[in-house]
Amino acid sequence: MTGAEAIVQVLADEGAGVLFGYSGGAILPVYDAVFRYNAEHPTADGREPMPLIVPANEQGAGFMAAGYARASGKVGVAIVTSGPGATNTVTPVRDAMADSTPMVVVCGQVATPALGTDAFQEAPVSNIMSACAKHVFLVTDPAALEATLRTAFEIARSGRPGPVVVDVPKDVQNAALRFDGACRLPIPGYRARLRTVENARLDDAACAAFFDALMRAERPLIYAGGGVIAAEASAALREFADTFGLPVTTTLMGLGAYDSTAPRALHMLGMHGTAFANYAVEDCDFVFALGARFDDRVAGVPGKFAPRAKFIAQIDIDPAEIGKVKTVDWHHVGLLVPALERLTAYGRARGLQPQLAGWHAHVAALKRDHAMNYDRDNALIQPYAVIEAINRITQGRAIVSTGVGQHQMWAAQYFDFTQPRHWLTSGSMGTMGYGLPAAIGAQFARPDAQVIDIDGDGSIRMNLGEMETVTTYGLPLKIVLLNNSGDGMVRQWQKLFFKGRFSASDKSLHKKNFVLAALADGFEWVRRLDDKAQLDTTVADFLAFEGPAFLEVMIDPDAGVYPMVGPGATYAQMITGDFIASRGAVAVEANEVPSTSMF
Repeated sequence: MTGAEAIVQVLADEGAGVLFGYSGGAILPVYDAVFRYNAEHPTADGREPMPLIVPANEQGAGFMAAGYARASGKVGVAIVTSGPGATNTVTPVRDAMADSTPMVVVCGQVATPALGTDAFQEAPVSNIMSACAKHVFLVTDPAALEATLRTAFEIARSGRPGPVVVDVPKDVQNAALRFDGACRLPIPGYRARLRTVENARLDDAACAAFFDALMRAERPLIYAGGGVIAAEASAALREFADTFGLPVTTTLMGLGAYDSTAPRALHMLGMHGTAFANYAVEDCDFVFALGARFDDRVAGVPGKFAPRAKFIAQIDIDPAEIGKVKTVDWHHVGLLVPALERLTAYGRARGLQPQLAGWHAHVAALKRDHAMNYDRDNALIQPYAVIEAINRITQGRAIVSTGVGQHQMWAAQYFDFTQPRHWLTSGSMGTMGYGLPAAIGAQFARPDAQVIDIDGDGSIRMNLGEMETVTTYGLPLKIVLLNNSGDGMVRQWQKLFFKGRFSASDKSLHKKNFVLAALADGFEWVRRLDDKAQLDTTVADFLAFEGPAFLEVMIDPDAGVYPMVGPGATYAQMITGDFIASRGAVAVEANEVPSTSMF
């Protein structure tokens, strides 16, 4: 085979069902090999076995691959050219690393004799990406190409998942090589560390120590993060939580790990978490962290997070996360599913059952007394009402993608999430422009599912070119644009902490007509909604349309995201706004510059 043919065969062997990428001179041999492979291996119904989806730009390709990975659990694949093609994928690669998304990016590169000469469309990809990716390979020996690419998939999906970049010079793509079919690189250190983690098991002493603390606790709480979803551990979590009666709160990335409609579900905690979840964290005396890392959006003041907790237990696959932010009393580094199954079996075998009736009643009261709410009598369309209207129809079954900003938090707060891999958002990086391309990737991963992109007028602008990608491939994707004529989250901070000086965040004078843009890109169902009375019927028509649909909703520009835990504040100092009950005076003064750099 040629190097390019070997790349395509490895992609097929590794189960890359859909590829995303934009062509260019340095990657043309691979693109030609993809074309020939698809022509020579049609499926039984005549389709391409490994379609190559072309976005508007390479950043879109990277986020599509990420959305595909997040919705399917498989490794997403992006194939881009050298120079600007590769550098345009830096943000998706860093985003995937920050959110532990498995992805392989194959970059074309100038021929090996030209490396380091500032050749046309040359960029030092290995230097640039090494700070962003889980691992980077520059392949200069054609004989190592197959083994390198197979190893890239192994690294991307194993342990704590992440993106791996493979930089392939054009002469390596064109070189003749002998295809092995199974070879991998010798990475003994990585594999040894991986085996240690994968083979780690909880012994009786560890289980006894855990249950000794749990049985003494009166108010235990599970804090579940995105690692639960990455580990496919949702069923194990639900079994453990339901067996022992522990309430569950999730991070932004953990939404869907536990059914948010369940009686003991507390939905999301953190800076914009529900008031009842944050108050439960304040009140609990035992915290069980699962696949969560106590990041600054959850534990902005680590020393005051869960201040009444007498015991903190943590399970994670990454040893670097144990005690990194918050000191823990018990921990296990290993696979989440066998660990939770072991604890569940141990407790059942010994008849251990915490008596938590009082705690359950307290949690139920928190959910009742501090429920999410908003100004339901306002004449303007409230964004929360839009999410609720969609949720009444989808009932937690839709795959929801978002950009970043207020609309992201509203979607996280007001949608129900009954299953994992139904929530796609840029959590750690907070990348505006993520929502639309990620939704496209998710729709290719789950053609049977209803996929909805909830976006903002600022965020969608970042990758607006992907609107055309939706119609080019006839995807039944639904796009909801919550338009408040500005960067709403920035504006909210400016209103609270910068005395209302809306520097560069007010876009009311911008001339963009999103309806005309959607029509120009070929959407057949396009509507702008500005009448509150038409909300329910419009949303129903929108979701019922079989093809691509675009709904712009002109929302109240002053709608805010509440609750909100301000910078340097504790959960006890949470700002709940005018319509969510608070149980104490808020000690953080508005219109003061934040005391920390957390945003």
